[in-house]
Amino acid sequence: MLFYSLLIFIDICAISKNMTVLIKQATIICSSSPFNLQVKDILVVNGIIKSIEDNISIENTQIIAGNNLHLSIGWMDIFADFAEPGNEHRETLESGANAAAAGGFTDVMLVPDTIPTVSSKGQIEFLIERAKTLPIYIHPIGSVTKNAEGLALTEMYDMHNSGAIAFGDGRKSIQQSGILLKALQYVSAKNSVIIQVPDDKSINEGGLMNEGIMSTKLGLPGNPAMAEEVMIARDIALLRYTESHLHITGVSTKKGIDLIKNARKDGLNISCSVTPYHLFFSDEDLVDYDTNLKVNPPLRTKEDVAALERALRSGDIDCIASHHTPQCADDKICEFEYAKNGMITLQTLYGIINGIVNDTELLVKMLTEQNRKIFGLTIPGIKIDVPACLTIFEPATKYMFEEKAILSKSKNSAFIGKEMKGKVIGIINKNKLVLNN
Repeated sequence: MLFYSLLIFIDICAISKNMTVLIKQATIICSSSPFNLQVKDILVVNGIIKSIEDNISIENTQIIAGNNLHLSIGWMDIFADFAEPGNEHRETLESGANAAAAGGFTDVMLVPDTIPTVSSKGQIEFLIERAKTLPIYIHPIGSVTKNAEGLALTEMYDMHNSGAIAFGDGRKSIQQSGILLKALQYVSAKNSVIIQVPDDKSINEGGLMNEGIMSTKLGLPGNPAMAEEVMIARDIALLRYTESHLHITGVSTKKGIDLIKNARKDGLNISCSVTPYHLFFSDEDLVDYDTNLKVNPPLRTKEDVAALERALRSGDIDCIASHHTPQCADDKICEFEYAKNGMITLQTLYGIINGIVNDTELLVKMLTEQNRKIFGLTIPGIKIDVPACLTIFEPATKYMFEEKAILSKSKNSAFIGKEMKGKVIGIINKNKLVLNN
């Protein structure tokens, strides 16, 4: 029997024609499965779930067992940067996919602000084709504007037909109301979604961290919460006018959550997501000027963090978005003013959020069902004779996250040295088995 316990290396192997995988005594977490909340053995043959029983005994199989093992359909992330094309020194599709798989993800939506920006059908098709050999599914987000400059609309129709899962300008907020209005009208006709990071640049220009007591103490220019909240209010007004579908990601303030909550009560088709670092860190953690904590939207107050936690538990936040942003050492080991925004989070997302939410069913639902529903993807199942799209994990296992565990090409994580609660054992997806050894 094989027991996988250290999150250090990753082992990827295609399941051969004669190879089988037996997952022993795992609690199944899948609301649509007839085996939900039951402890079962699961047999996977040639990438297909062949048997789910109380006890399965079979020879010549790879056995996966663990401590309080759990199993769900594959997790999905809705907002990550794999830096390819154009910035392969930061990340590649391969390294990003390996990090995602190690974090338990079988599906990842990629932001379009690469070099060049993903703004044509050819670039969408390139990413989908490149992803065919990877252990995860990649879903490209098409840019709303050319070069993500916010000035002229792209050929969204062609990108939609070529496989763009949604549209947005990545980490850049669409500043012009008229541009966003037209984009919302387009996706309304195509049953797609606009993804927006809330950030009014005319308000926060030059801000390096949250505007408040800590920015004054640290002598850093502030980015006020109002820059986020004004943008959310404007976007909601445009959404109300167009009756379209909007997803706001990276929400970081209590008022921002309240605005979205009220819009939803009014019947608007709006959803939102929060990052793991906005739930874990506050602006007070910037006291040592750690550039890994320089992010956008910036880390807010402890009161905002507490409000996000409450919203997560109450269902006012729909899902978690990694905002995985690799940055090379030169862009982080420098003065805070010159450091680039972002941190890598795919491998630590579960261990951080699980320690905050402490509700396995709720967290799995956010990682598997609610995000797929937002973007119109078919939800996989845990049933006999269906393709295996599975994440295997141990919710109660604790470990320290170490730099040597990082599979991304960049190491810009503020979670190094932090205790994680919940360990990913591996995934089975696309007829591939990926295990953390």
